Amino acid sequence: MIPMPGKSFTGPLLPLSKGESATSINLKKHVRTLAEVIGERNLWRHQALENAANHISDTFQSLGYSPLEQAFNVNGKTVKNIEAVVSGVDQGSAVVIGAHYDTVRGSPGANDNATGVAAVLELARLLKGINPKRDIRFVAFVNEEQPFFATEGMGSWRYAKRSVSRGETITAMLSLETIGYYSDVPESQHYPFPFGLFYPSCGNFIGFVGNLRSVNLVREVVGSFRRHTAFPSEAVAAPGWMTGIGWSDHWAFWKAGYPAVMVTDTAPFRYTEYHTAADTPQVVDVERMARVVHGLAGVARDLAGVKASR
Repeated sequence: MIPMPGKSFTGPLLPLSKGESATSINLKKHVRTLAEVIGERNLWRHQALENAANHISDTFQSLGYSPLEQAFNVNGKTVKNIEAVVSGVDQGSAVVIGAHYDTVRGSPGANDNATGVAAVLELARLLKGINPKRDIRFVAFVNEEQPFFATEGMGSWRYAKRSVSRGETITAMLSLETIGYYSDVPESQHYPFPFGLFYPSCGNFIGFVGNLRSVNLVREVVGSFRRHTAFPSEAVAAPGWMTGIGWSDHWAFWKAGYPAVMVTDTAPFRYTEYHTAADTPQVVDVERMARVVHGLAGVARDLAGVKASR
């Protein structure tokens, strides 16, 4: 296994800071709006998909951004990616932080992936007004779920393909995928072979996953996360063809030649409600999510070249 910098946090979690408490409230609001008020959202429930897009766009606007849309047609219906940008001093490069807002059919998609979208929106709030070296792009992607995954109908693939055509330099992409479920129960965490030989059996950590070409980014991201927050974390860089390694929007960026990392609670390898009607807000741990989000805010600052304040 490839060694990673720093060590995963162990021991009791510290009380939430004032900022983390505020973040947990915001995360809960977004998850409930997407999974409870709007519910299942995909091409077969197109109005719900539009309602989710509107919530994302409205939130960006309320934070002072001017959201951009990348609209395209799939099966005769218009769908869109939604983006908000913190402009950097050197606008020739960018860090992308994204999550998909669609769900599989038959699921309200609280953890998969209202949690990822909620985190993107909250990171946009936390990082508003900073002065980074590189652009930070917050993107909500459409159509990550089957049958669109790895097809021309996949929102992140459309986005990455457009970035290539424009000659854009994306130095890092973080795909926030199913980040809201944690368990302190022994043997609650499972893995495809052979990862169970190397990683903990308790599902209380956040994972950072990359392919071999993204190994340097994986190491940079997990090292930064461990410096910024006291929360259990594990990381792996492995061949992209291995089970679970490429299961989200980061795959599209790999295919486009960009380094990318998935941030995840490992989804079906821990979360039994994955892709079911039971994926509801009640199973999402917004307090632990808040800790993760604040750690990711530090990661984003480091990746974008924000100088540490004295």
